[in-house]
Amino acid sequence: MNLPQPAPATTRPAEVDLSVNVGTLSFKNPVIAASGTFGYGVEFADLVDLNRLGGIVVKGLSAEPMAGAASPRICDTASGMVNAIGLQNIGVRAFVAEKLPLLRRYNTHVIANVFGRTIEGYVEVVRVLEQSEGVAGYELNVSCPNVDKGGVEFGLDPGCLSSVVEAARRITARPIWVKLAPTVGFIGVMAKAAEGAGADALTIANTYPALCIDTHNRKSRLGSTTGGLSGPAIKPITVRLVYEACKAVSIPVVGLGGIETPEDSVEYLLSGASAVEVGTAHFVDPRASERLVEGLAKWCKANNIIRVSDLTGGFTGISGLPEGARN
Repeated sequence: MNLPQPAPATTRPAEVDLSVNVGTLSFKNPVIAASGTFGYGVEFADLVDLNRLGGIVVKGLSAEPMAGAASPRICDTASGMVNAIGLQNIGVRAFVAEKLPLLRRYNTHVIANVFGRTIEGYVEVVRVLEQSEGVAGYELNVSCPNVDKGGVEFGLDPGCLSSVVEAARRITARPIWVKLAPTVGFIGVMAKAAEGAGADALTIANTYPALCIDTHNRKSRLGSTTGGLSGPAIKPITVRLVYEACKAVSIPVVGLGGIETPEDSVEYLLSGASAVEVGTAHFVDPRASERLVEGLAKWCKANNIIRVSDLTGGFTGISGLPEGARN
């Protein structure tokens, strides 16, 4: 007697593991909303499922409120935008009182972006935040003029950079990320300085100094003359910076600059980044970060990637040519 044969077993494709680690912090996925383009996070709560994001880096915080730059503050450019917001923010104490309690409702890491005009300014912001729950770590914006050193940016001088990182390190056990400027001669030098001073990770990179001129009135298109270029135009340059920094240090790197698609994220991961931050894309689509999480999972499934963390550092160089070869 012929018995009915069981139907062949169907194997479901394995779910993609999107989790990543950046130092001691574990993220559910590598997509983090970048500082300055996502407000304090809570402003997007009606549009975005904040719990879907790996993390949120809030708008830069100073010891006292800042009004920011004169308008206009944003200028569209080919494949990007130039902004001069002037670090407008409500100040760290108002953030702790008004925004942080709302952010605690979400299962998403909150990273506080910190800046100052002096080392004491950075320290004061961190000191206030240290007294509150709900902050997973700090991202030091070192693209600020050090008034005690004649206005040179903290991030352009290894000594100044080391001093501000060391000062923050002395008063916190929370992770410290350092957001480096892209305009240094050798990104590895500044990366090593930050690592040696106690940084747990690096964010690479901040915006690129830029100028947009109105040819009719011969004046700047921005209220503060110059601004910072961001968007797709800077991605290939910043991917290289991430790659160079990852060769120079052993701490993790978070890539930032021109990310709009899953493939953009993968480029940064392959170049050595452990996670990515999404910035300018939010001006086009407020849900850009959330959509990117979904898109990255689909990309990994389509390319048989089970763990997204396996992509980190997977760049193998130019096919058929030794690394560093040029035309």
